[in-house]
Amino acid sequence: MDLAVKREVFKLKQAFTISRGSRTEAQVLTVSIHDGVYWGWGECVPYARYGETLDSVNAQIQSLPSEFDHQNLYHLLPPGAGRNAVDCALWDLEAKQSNRRVWELAGLPAPRPEITAYTLSLDSPEVMRAQAKQNAKRPILKIKLGTSDDMPRLEAVRSGAPDARIIVDANEGWTVELYSDLAPHLARLGVDMVEQPLPADNDDALLGIERPLPICADESCHDRASLPSLKGKYDMINIKLDKTGGLTEGLALREAALSAGYSVMVGCMMGSSLAMAPAQLLAQGMSIVDLDGPLLLAEDRERPLFYDKFGVHPSKRELWG
Repeated sequence: MDLAVKREVFKLKQAFTISRGSRTEAQVLTVSIHDGVYWGWGECVPYARYGETLDSVNAQIQSLPSEFDHQNLYHLLPPGAGRNAVDCALWDLEAKQSNRRVWELAGLPAPRPEITAYTLSLDSPEVMRAQAKQNAKRPILKIKLGTSDDMPRLEAVRSGAPDARIIVDANEGWTVELYSDLAPHLARLGVDMVEQPLPADNDDALLGIERPLPICADESCHDRASLPSLKGKYDMINIKLDKTGGLTEGLALREAALSAGYSVMVGCMMGSSLAMAPAQLLAQGMSIVDLDGPLLLAEDRERPLFYDKFGVHPSKRELWG
């Protein structure tokens, strides 16, 4: 197999801010695998929070031997962005080789559109109110918070979108004291769920505290090996393929999490439609879907995913799978 890696940049419609910083573009690695006849494609977003850079992930991918499959890839690369792009490219290649869709190869039902959250980035209460008002007709709004002064932002978003379903992502930005103070207000304002309120290395503080609304693990949950440490702290997990290291592990994590009694959210990094396509397959029937990456881009792939009032639609063969 001929494997190639290409760095690509997609500009955002506007600056996107979370508690850890801002960005104006999505920097991705696009992986292609060629068997001499067919091309398989995958995309990943290296994430500094997990010690990844474009260079380090590219080096991981380039270290692979000339022959590999889903099973030995699991042992050749660690969970993370690099393995994700290669694993998804393998799925795409196998679909083309067999003239079948990935969902058929994986023994899954035919996918349908899934309603997705739309993310409002961290800003002043006034700006976030305006963002909420502009997007008030969207069924789910995800609010980026994670500072010591978040209550005015939350109130502003709720006033701007009084009927929207709201979920909150603190991106590890709160202390347990701050979260305990905010939680009753989150419930009062009709927030459905709070994502990763505490730093992953300090989330033992979640044990035994009151839970007026569900808590979702993001940075604390990567793959199946993460599940034992989440018990008693979280009610839901956020599966992202750039954390699991691909669709193969993502499907296995979904099954294990559901069997363990967790609700499942399927999320994404800031990537293009190529990154969202396998995640859309994983997201079928899950409690929360957060695959809005392409909606935040000023530019996308040539054959992007289709979004409408029914949500994000499954990919066409020309894009992936």
